[in-house]
Amino acid sequence: MTEIEHYVRPSGMPPGNGYSHVVAGSGRLVVVSGQLPLDGDGSLVGRGDATAQLRQVFSNLRDALAAAGATLEQVVKLTVFLTDLADLSAFRSVRDEYLPSGPCPASSLVQVSGLVHPEARAEIEAMAITPSA
Repeated sequence: MTEIEHYVRPSGMPPGNGYSHVVAGSGRLVVVSGQLPLDGDGSLVGRGDATAQLRQVFSNLRDALAAAGATLEQVVKLTVFLTDLADLSAFRSVRDEYLPSGPCPASSLVQVSGLVHPEARAEIEAMAITPSA
């Protein structure tokens, strides 16, 4: 099993809301490009519905990780892009559906004016660490 250490709140750091300040591990790094709320045909899922879009994004992340022999449980870093910060609670709710409870990955969240698909509300990229081969 990969050794992963979560430093949720190192001494002197502010509290985190659903993320660890630092995550370190040994093993094979898997990097997943930003995933949009698109289905297997490239069609937008959940037009105007942040929750549906985020579920599709996390489903795409899960599938991309699986293709590399990784799981959502091995994610150590998320970078989240939202077009509207009003979708933050939907993001947190869906994230908690897909990611295991316990120490959370390190995370960054950025509000952007738009994404490559004009109706996409979210894009998420991930890094995971799997056991060395």
